[in-house]
Amino acid sequence: MEATVSNSTPRSNAIPLAIVAAMFFILGFVTWLNGSLMPYLQQLFDLSSVQASLVLFSFYISVTITAIPSAKVIKKIGYKNGMALSVAMMMGSALLYIPAAKAQLFILFIIAQFTMGIAQTLLQTAVNPYIVRLGPEESAAARVSLMGILNKTAGVIAPIVFTALVLGGFTEVSETALTQTEKDAMAQNLILPYLGLAAFIGLFALAIKFSPLPEITEEEESGAKGTVREALAHPNLALGVVALFLYVAVEVIAGDTIGSFALAFGMDNYTVMTSYTMGFMVFGYVLGILLIPRVISQQTALASSAILGMVLSFAIAFSNPESTINVIFAGEMPLAVLFLAICGLANAIMWPAIWPLALSGLGKLTSVGSGLLVMGIAGGAFGPLFLGLAKGPEATVASSQSAYLILFPCYIFILFYALKGHKMKSWK
Repeated sequence: MEATVSNSTPRSNAIPLAIVAAMFFILGFVTWLNGSLMPYLQQLFDLSSVQASLVLFSFYISVTITAIPSAKVIKKIGYKNGMALSVAMMMGSALLYIPAAKAQLFILFIIAQFTMGIAQTLLQTAVNPYIVRLGPEESAAARVSLMGILNKTAGVIAPIVFTALVLGGFTEVSETALTQTEKDAMAQNLILPYLGLAAFIGLFALAIKFSPLPEITEEEESGAKGTVREALAHPNLALGVVALFLYVAVEVIAGDTIGSFALAFGMDNYTVMTSYTMGFMVFGYVLGILLIPRVISQQTALASSAILGMVLSFAIAFSNPESTINVIFAGEMPLAVLFLAICGLANAIMWPAIWPLALSGLGKLTSVGSGLLVMGIAGGAFGPLFLGLAKGPEATVASSQSAYLILFPCYIFILFYALKGHKMKSWK
């Protein structure tokens, strides 16, 4: 289908762009809160690494389950109403964390995470094609890149806000299990911030509903629709789906498990660690905008990023656990934790590089291919789960470091895709 803005009257896109930019920021804020919430719940409930990984699994698996239904909902009610509905669902999901905190039941947090993931998927389905169509086609890439920077900048801010509002005076890591009094205090600190988040998101949903956002209408493409089987007959797409799955896995591992990794080292400010990964990702985004394609091609950038990721994988696993560096906000940071944060730089341009390579030459199969690529976001569910299994039931500093070698084969495949996989036009 081809989407067009239904109102042909010339008007400034400044206000719609600002509203959509705010949605990308909220998406990033909610998504990258997981990096703080995971170690928080791990300490609150004394979870194993595998149990803690369910915090991320429940959030990202919803993409696989609801991606296609979300597309049908957007087609039925329109982009503007879809965005308003999804943000309202995010408000309802934020409210679910309050009874979860009051009851101190881990399963309620998992349910809240899953519903938040559903709302996030619906918003992603609506807002990503909307920003492409909200302006001239030739400047779409610039708009997408800007929204990506806003999304990752929210990832820098979210852990800092979480640490300040939720943990308060409870950032110090206890050598023993928390007492019930300490657990009650930590859980109580979660209630007001999530109530405030829900109220803000709810007001924003109303603002979207009554805003001057132009609606986008869909026009049927001429010719027959392609099938999933036809799309997967193109190796560059099929291998691209695998590459995107592995990319999201390593991105979520670097961004959302770094807090638990820091906790294993006994760091006090473990909930703020995601900010460092996101900071490196923002830096990588800016570099990509400046260098691609002026200085290097997207294929070369993808290959270089994969090689950097491979080097960092070994650096995380084999660096001296006693070696530290003093950094702002966190104090003494083990080098292994810093190397995991720098993976944000390695991961930054992979999403915008893989998509065009995977969709190249698909023609009428492009929409089918896009849907398959969105399904690759499920890598965010399975990457942390496999990492938790690699750490073992009683994760130590040593087992935690070696477990991150799971990143290495992921980066190898992405390197293969950058060098050869995306060029394959047939399976023969």
